[in-house]
Amino acid sequence: MIEYKGYLAKIDVDEDARLFHGEVVNLRDVITFEADCMDDLLQAFHDSVDDYLEFCEERGEDPEKPFSGKFLLRLDKELHRKIYLRAKLEDKSINSWVSDALSSVVTEVTEHTMP
Repeated sequence: MIEYKGYLAKIDVDEDARLFHGEVVNLRDVITFEADCMDDLLQAFHDSVDDYLEFCEERGEDPEKPFSGKFLLRLDKELHRKIYLRAKLEDKSINSWVSDALSSVVTEVTEHTMP
């Protein structure tokens, strides 16, 4: 993954074509780019994000912002009840309890999988 101005991109390699392909992954809008070497790929990524931001400005639209900090989660009602009870026991809101729980899991996974 690479990052520019808060936008994250995933990179794939097409060995047959000898090209790098990239796609911004933290938006619903589509931003893609490609190049045949890493230096050019980084520049293509920056140019694509900048073009997207300019396009939005020209149209008078706000660009989609990566990660608003909100997401909708649907749960089984019994799991919802258990989360509510755990949060109450810890004097936390459901939002705070779930955020802490997810943060703990992501931190643990990241520590075990990232160099």
